[in-house]
Amino acid sequence: MKALISAIIGSILCISACGVAAQAKPEDVIKFRKGAYQVIGWHNATLARMIKGEMPFDAAEFARNAEIIAVMSNVVPNAFVAGSDKGETRAKPEIWSDAANFKKAVDSFRAEATKLAQVSKTATTLDQVRSQYAATAKTCGACHDNFRNK
Repeated sequence: MKALISAIIGSILCISACGVAAQAKPEDVIKFRKGAYQVIGWHNATLARMIKGEMPFDAAEFARNAEIIAVMSNVVPNAFVAGSDKGETRAKPEIWSDAANFKKAVDSFRAEATKLAQVSKTATTLDQVRSQYAATAKTCGACHDNFRNK
């Protein structure tokens, strides 16, 4: 399972790094973007359940999910190419009209997600990851508030 997830993430990163997203049809970029956020959301849900006490804290599982989120955070900048603002998307026009602030928000998410992955590698208790999880979640919420339609 771990190998499969690594292969999928590697493929996504390769596609985005190779600029395929920039050359794809806008509807395909939107699907790509939604997929990336589904992966992030799926793994964040596990972390959130641990943080809320809805499931027991498992340091290894927390670290694995945090690492996937950190890797996927690097996909996000490549998922908003020109032309992907039209169609079945909740992306606000401000992503493109206020690109500097959007980039700042994405960079904040990437930085906090990376820190969360780093902190969780050595954490043995929930208290050791709680504040960094909150910082990461705050960057998600800020982006949703400013750049995503409800």
